[in-house]
Amino acid sequence: MRNIILIGMPGAGKSTVGVVLAKRLGYAFVDSDLVIQEKYGRLLHDLIEEYGTEGFRELENEVNSGIDVQRSVIATGGSAVYGREAMEHFRKIGTVVYLKLPYAEIAERVGDLNARGVSMVPGQTLEDLYKERTPLYEKYAHITINCEGKMLRELVAEVERKL
Repeated sequence: MRNIILIGMPGAGKSTVGVVLAKRLGYAFVDSDLVIQEKYGRLLHDLIEEYGTEGFRELENEVNSGIDVQRSVIATGGSAVYGREAMEHFRKIGTVVYLKLPYAEIAERVGDLNARGVSMVPGQTLEDLYKERTPLYEKYAHITINCEGKMLRELVAEVERKL
């Protein structure tokens, strides 16, 4: 089996589901946000502050386009879908799985957007971001998993079934 790439909004559970799924499948786990932080030696919110939203998305696209792994579960940052080259790369090297969650649940889970390193333009709300990104997640996903009201083990089992 090829790689599994998880996409979705911040708070959708990409990293949590990704770690458990990787253990269940005997795969490696890669968090693309951590790859970015490691490459630049800085936290995401510091990179966003320094380079701005657009500049950060360019860095993210470049780093994600260069991720070269096999038999791995890759949890992407929520803004990865803005990088066309990265998303085309991910679709070539694996199955892209969109973890879909309603806006109300995302808003409940997210907490401090700045501390999380969420890539947003000034004045943009979480709801604006949700509406902007949802069509992109749907566009790039090979598989969509509805996560509403589901426990972690249910989500992992559903991803495994649909692969």
